[in-house]
Order: sequence, then C-alpha cells, then structure tokens
Amino acid sequence: MSTSFNTSTYSQLLVEFQPKVITTEEEYDRALETVEKLMAFKERSPEQTEILKLLVTLIEEFENKHYPIEPASPHAILKHLMEARRIKQSDLVGIIGSKGVVSEVINEKRAISKEQAKALGEFFHVSPALFI
Repeated sequence: MSTSFNTSTYSQLLVEFQPKVITTEEEYDRALETVEKLMAFKERSPEQTEILKLLVTLIEEFENKHYPIEPASPHAILKHLMEARRIKQSDLVGIIGSKGVVSEVINEKRAISKEQAKALGEFFHVSPALFI
C-alpha cells in the first residue's frame, strides 16, 4: 500500500512550522524543538517527514556555519583509536618504533612518518591517510 503525498496537508504544515533559513540561536533552538516533536511521532505522514527533512537540512546548515568541526590531527586520531581500543603505548613498541619513539609520537614531540602511518593503518585496520 503506497501513501501519496498530499500537497494541501504539506501546505498546512508549512504554515504551522514556518521553516526558514536559521540565523539566530533562538531560531536554532526552536527548529530543534520542532524536529524533536516530529521525531516523537511513531507514524509520521509523508508530509511530516518532508518537513522534518527540510528542518534537519536547515539545522545542519546553521551548525556547519556556526559550529564548524575542525579536522582532527593525526596525533589526536591516534590517541582516540588507542583509547577506544584500550591500546597502551607499550602495545605500539615495535610497530612504529622503540619505546622512546612511541612516547615522542604519542606526546606530539615527533611527527608521524609515512612508514609509521602505514604501520598504524595496518595495526588499527584504517586508512594510513588518517595519520598523515
């Protein structure tokens, strides 16, 4: 059974929610509240789903502009992977170098070389590019 899109219902929802480009924190908060309200519906109509997608797009645009996420440094990625997988510095000895080299890399006193990036990529099963 296919549910058809009702433009009249969608128009009513547009009037109710009045989605627009978000420019202030107040508008952002209001949009988030509306998204939460729509997400709570167990059975959203196709029209409600379209409004939801529109609001999420507007929220993402605002967040990307006002709360940009800086790319993580290779050292931060290494530290995160170590923490997430409960890897200790001593576990990397022999993989990227001696105890001293591992310590220097972890403490950001030494850059991660291409060879080390390749070894870390193999060890963590990720792209070596994360460490370059």
